[in-house]
Amino acid sequence: MKKTVKVILIGIIGFVLSASTAFAADPSFSGFLGDPSVYKQLTPGPKDGAKLRWIKPGVDFGKYNKFMVDSVIFYLAPDAYKGIDPQEMKELADSFNTEIMAAFRDKYPIVSEPGPDVARIRIAITNVKPSRPGVSAITSVVPVGIGISLIKKGATGGWSGSGETCVEFEALDSITNEAIVMAVDQQQAQFEDRFSKLGSAKDAFKFWAERIVKFLDEQKVNKM
Repeated sequence: MKKTVKVILIGIIGFVLSASTAFAADPSFSGFLGDPSVYKQLTPGPKDGAKLRWIKPGVDFGKYNKFMVDSVIFYLAPDAYKGIDPQEMKELADSFNTEIMAAFRDKYPIVSEPGPDVARIRIAITNVKPSRPGVSAITSVVPVGIGISLIKKGATGGWSGSGETCVEFEALDSITNEAIVMAVDQQQAQFEDRFSKLGSAKDAFKFWAERIVKFLDEQKVNKM
């Protein structure tokens, strides 16, 4: 599962940050960010950054010193086999959430209540294909809160990218729930790698989570 997670992880990094690789012509949209009109606001990102992005004009990202972080959501590819064990999906999400919390721990407080200096982070990994049967469903959006348990149970079976695995990300003002940043990115080819143990995916999740925090750091510096 280690390489599979990297497949997914490297995808999100490239979109919010600067780890860009070969892209497909156009990313497919899951609806995670909203209806089609929302995606029409996205414009091409800078070289080595997100393929598509939107930043609210005039936003002062520097005022956000705390973050609410929603549990990551996984969207399966339309042609993925319909029948995943939901427990495996939960374990995958819990593992990612744990690494997000660890990455934020020494940088920014993670809180469970909105406030004027709090931004809400939402992340979706889309177009994912399991390499064995699984339920065609996504995990529910559950606030991360303060105490996610470390994953101890390994999951059998593998996961792979669909050839164009995508990542969708947004940061919201926690008071108004208005988007202040949105981005979509995708990765190709190397997503065909497979993983067999959830525990081995943790290194990739850690890398991904730290890259997201680095992106937040850069936004705050740019607004100072």
